[in-house]
Amino acid sequence: MSTLTHFDAQGQAHMVDVANKAHTKRVGVATGRIVMLPATLALIQSGTAKKGDVLGIARIAGIQAAKKTSDLIPLCHPLALTHVAVEFAVDEATHSVNCTATVETVGQTGVEMEALTAVQVA
Repeated sequence: MSTLTHFDAQGQAHMVDVANKAHTKRVGVATGRIVMLPATLALIQSGTAKKGDVLGIARIAGIQAAKKTSDLIPLCHPLALTHVAVEFAVDEATHSVNCTATVETVGQTGVEMEALTAVQVA
């Protein structure tokens, strides 16, 4: 069994040292789904919600969340993201909206947490 990378030999939480890792292109993709009442989905699709374009606002929230992941999740490295895309797909059969976030950077650590955070906030 491998050891957990965010704990030292004494079991104390710490930020992983990535100084010796090569700068490479990193891509993280995460997906999530929210299920709702059919009337709620219809409201989202019609664009007549009182607060405006629900999915457009959610997209911006997801992008902003990816950029702020290190402020939200302990031990995450602050990263210079090179690309964030948040996409939605409506599934009328299940009364749901599927969200996919793709996050990219060139650096020494991955962007999985940024993609997960983008989906969660969106």
